[in-house]
Amino acid sequence: MPVQASRRPSSSGSAAPSGRVATVIPAQSRPSSGGPGAGPPGGGTGGRTGGGSAKKRTKRKDPLWARLTVVFGAVLMLSSGVAIVGSKVLIGQATGDIAKGNLLGEAGKSDAEGGASLDGPIDMLLLGVDARERWAADDVRSDSIIILHIPASHDQAYLISIPRDTEAQIPPFKKSGYGGGSGKINAAFQAGAANGGGWEGGAQLMAQTIKRLTGISFDGAAIINFGGFKNVIDTLGTVRICVSQEVQSLHMSYVDGKPMWNADAKKTGKQRTPVVHKKGCQEMEGWAALDYSRQRKTLKNGDYDRQANQQQLIKAMAKKATEGGMLSNPAKMNNLIKAAGKAFVLDTGGVAIENFIFTMRGVTGNELTMLKTNNGTFHANGNNTEGLSEETMAMFQAVKQDKLAEFVFTHPEVISTRK
Repeated sequence: MPVQASRRPSSSGSAAPSGRVATVIPAQSRPSSGGPGAGPPGGGTGGRTGGGSAKKRTKRKDPLWARLTVVFGAVLMLSSGVAIVGSKVLIGQATGDIAKGNLLGEAGKSDAEGGASLDGPIDMLLLGVDARERWAADDVRSDSIIILHIPASHDQAYLISIPRDTEAQIPPFKKSGYGGGSGKINAAFQAGAANGGGWEGGAQLMAQTIKRLTGISFDGAAIINFGGFKNVIDTLGTVRICVSQEVQSLHMSYVDGKPMWNADAKKTGKQRTPVVHKKGCQEMEGWAALDYSRQRKTLKNGDYDRQANQQQLIKAMAKKATEGGMLSNPAKMNNLIKAAGKAFVLDTGGVAIENFIFTMRGVTGNELTMLKTNNGTFHANGNNTEGLSEETMAMFQAVKQDKLAEFVFTHPEVISTRK
């Protein structure tokens, strides 16, 4: 009989990816025979200012993708309404080793749009990758594409996922030699990363593609390798996830009661028992929460359900950090920052991280509102790609105009009901 996911993995290992800093990226972590994570290839040293122009930054001796704070629940976590330990100076010292870079290129907000300013609405691009050891660093697609919108009031945050199969016009990209074309939007990251473009190039081309599709420019970006969330969740202890539909894992099995990747489990020659995530709310350890958030093919609404599950995971992490007193305990917060530092890379558009954190300190995990594109189900074009409905395009227009709260009020059906 399948066993509900509830046990610890036999062992784990992670390695901070090497490359440039431009967003938040968790390092790959394997639940059984922990191998090093696939890191982004080397990138340039350009930093972004308000108008999207690049300037050189001093190279760091540390791996560029090595240090950061938390998911972009990370910034949300650290920016919670809970009392934050210390002043801006102390926060600046704690986050001083975080690598920074240019993930947005020409998709950054211009001065006319409020670039390099935190006075108005804040729009962040979160790109989730699930890199594996066997994949080349320049051959990775971004299957999780999330826009984080914070209105000018800075007291609320919205997460909107773009379907991975959305048909999009991908512009030419000189850095990787890509000539442009039409295809699934998740291919934009791969096209930008190819031929030495690196994960930074992948993020830039993805950001430009999304700007062309939606009209939204960005204040910053983060690359999230979902495998790296394990370290953050383990530091938090567990996260509360409400499973909406029972799903058997396509990636993991139990061997002698220990969860392992299927490839590793097969090597043992022992009997394997499928990992099954049972319907209902439960506290999940890091490996289980990540495995659940990776499932797509066997879910009723495929990638749309996975989008909702990954949004739920980000919100659960933010809530756990703010509710557990972690942000008001210097030792606990330091451990959280260290764990997240192995998971992300961040581009704040040239704004000091401590200013970013304090600007958003009114946002807590409870104020993270998850929104659905295409009403959370398939909107096929008929050519194996997804289109975006008129309602979804109107929602993106509301983001651009900072009228998302009004849009959600008149279109409550776009709100995800996941807890």
